Amino acid sequence: MYRRLFSETTDMQKDLKAHVRTAQQALQRQQESYATGSRSALGQLTRTVPREYTHRAAVAEVFLTDWKPGRPDGFLVSAQWPRGHSFFGPRAGYQDPLLVAESVRQTGALLAHAEFGVPLGHSFLMRRLSYTATPDGLVTDLVPTEVEMEVTCHDLAWRAGRFTGMRYEAALRRDGRSIGFAEAEFSCLSPEVYRRLRGDRPTSARPAPGRVADPASVGRMQRSDVVLLEPQGREPRWRLNVDSLHPILFDHPVDHIPGMVLMEAARQATQAVHPMPVLAVAMENTFAKYAELDAPCWIEAEVARPVTEGPALVQVRAVQNDSTVFAAQVTTWQL
Repeated sequence: MYRRLFSETTDMQKDLKAHVRTAQQALQRQQESYATGSRSALGQLTRTVPREYTHRAAVAEVFLTDWKPGRPDGFLVSAQWPRGHSFFGPRAGYQDPLLVAESVRQTGALLAHAEFGVPLGHSFLMRRLSYTATPDGLVTDLVPTEVEMEVTCHDLAWRAGRFTGMRYEAALRRDGRSIGFAEAEFSCLSPEVYRRLRGDRPTSARPAPGRVADPASVGRMQRSDVVLLEPQGREPRWRLNVDSLHPILFDHPVDHIPGMVLMEAARQATQAVHPMPVLAVAMENTFAKYAELDAPCWIEAEVARPVTEGPALVQVRAVQNDSTVFAAQVTTWQL
């Protein structure tokens, strides 16, 4: 009896090892399929790209669904914007314009890893990101919004045979028609270089003293999504509310204030200086320095062109330790 039991146990262990090897081989084939751009049967189905390629911890926050080579130095990248989202939600029948910015950011990371060989674990330093979107192109539908981005890569930087950054442009199309344009520039840093650059920085922020601004005044429904504290006076100046536990803005721990938090602050500040609801249909963002988690950051806004003269133009900057760390020019469209 014991011999039979031992024999059956041994057979089960062999079967288990065989299953593990089969699973490992299947995973390797799937990774090779992504890396080589093989489309085969999976290419006929819609799925998100690997979340690791977009620097997202949550699969639900990956908006890219596919990519393939385009014209020389270019790629076609597909994205899907959901009909509903806990943070990037529609407003008055229009998709959130910051979905354009986030899709373009994810595109740069995707191409760097999948096409230019940047190892996972490298850090990315976004220097500039701008976008322009047509209001018609943001109108919601009865199904998610399918977007195709025609991406062209410029000023590719290499050091010792390794890719270290680029500038890229993206022409956005929906159902074959143009709906916008975007441009971004970033640098890649190895873990060793990043540690030398940043040292040992905190990855969480203490709650700032004060109350957050009224959600309706900054175009938000949930108080937890407000990134500006109530202003202390009449000047359009707010302390940044950094919630490092926010599941979208802080999808994973980082040692600085993410660029999306700063862009959201610019969008909310822009709404705050408008008497009516608006969409941020265009933004030009410059990231001058790392915005730190352990120092107050102030958001200042100035209306450069009032809405009575056409699309309003608002200049926004983030100031930390008496230095501008971020600047944005926001163009609005009245809802």
